[in-house]
Amino acid sequence: MKLNLKIFSVFCLTLLAISCGNADDDVDFDFNDKGELGKGTTVDDCLGFGENDLILSIQEQYTAKPSKVSVFFKVSDADGNPVVGLVEDDFTIYEQGRNDDCFNKISTTESSKKISPNGQIFNNSTLLVLDLSKSVLDSSLDELKAASISFINNVMPEEEDKSDSFTMSIHWFDGEDKLHELNPLTSSRDELVSAIESITSTISSDASTDLYGAAIRSTDLASKYLKDNTAKDVIGAASVVLFTDGTDQASRYTKAAALKKVTDADPNISFFSIGLGSEIDAEILKELGKTFSVFATNKEELETTFNEISTKISERANSFYLFEYCTPKRDGSGTSNLVIQVKKQNREGAVQTKFSADGFTGGCGL
Repeated sequence: MKLNLKIFSVFCLTLLAISCGNADDDVDFDFNDKGELGKGTTVDDCLGFGENDLILSIQEQYTAKPSKVSVFFKVSDADGNPVVGLVEDDFTIYEQGRNDDCFNKISTTESSKKISPNGQIFNNSTLLVLDLSKSVLDSSLDELKAASISFINNVMPEEEDKSDSFTMSIHWFDGEDKLHELNPLTSSRDELVSAIESITSTISSDASTDLYGAAIRSTDLASKYLKDNTAKDVIGAASVVLFTDGTDQASRYTKAAALKKVTDADPNISFFSIGLGSEIDAEILKELGKTFSVFATNKEELETTFNEISTKISERANSFYLFEYCTPKRDGSGTSNLVIQVKKQNREGAVQTKFSADGFTGGCGL
């Protein structure tokens, strides 16, 4: 009996070691099963595709008569980095009808395809959250204003190209238990620039910093923006950009509460942080800016760091694609399976979904 128990114990420990040794593989295996494909699913094995280097996460899809299929998705690499600059020729379409054993490639002669403007169904909201406590106002206000204006100009379209798909609001904090609104959510670049220009050194006299409170409130506000978009049948993504030159001094909220709020936030909210000077806690800012963080050693570097963040935000906004094509499937063919594959240089990825061709006829209207 003792021998059997020893053998059983060794067997259990061996299983535990194998399980621990494969932890990273398990995470990778579950990557697509935790919502990363959005409304899509993994591709049928009959196509013989390899592993995905690129992830296509379907946000929404719909059809329109006479025969148009529209799929809105974002594209990222396996590490979650956005993929931009894709064009129609980078995509291949495969369909499987009820009489097909596997998927058939849809040629360009059978259907046209295009990447369409997504402004009517997509909104990218940015929250610029600035530390305007006394230390910033006394030592680096002019540089912060210049960096913020450069950031706005890089993220927001010019007025003549203005689209409601890009919006921004500006907020600031000091030691008060409040996130102050400097400018509400708007699509006007000029309005945002004017708001920054209006900041004076008298806007606050508080020397304290409620950093954790600002992180919590800005996350709640970003979540509200997403919900407001959903209520308008618009798909939303949001970015929180948090700037500070110090650590949390108000001690009103705990670090754990702030980090939990950021960690548990909607996956379509990105978090960026910008730190200035030697009094910041870089590790905490990296956690609060879980998407990307940058640090300026002095005020002269502020504009460069803000521009780094603006580039990241633009990349994320431009990694969302509205892909549309004309399907050859017709009324009475029932529900069809669809695979969209993308190939860019030496990377590729694919996602599977389905649609109904009920009522479809010839013509498309692309």
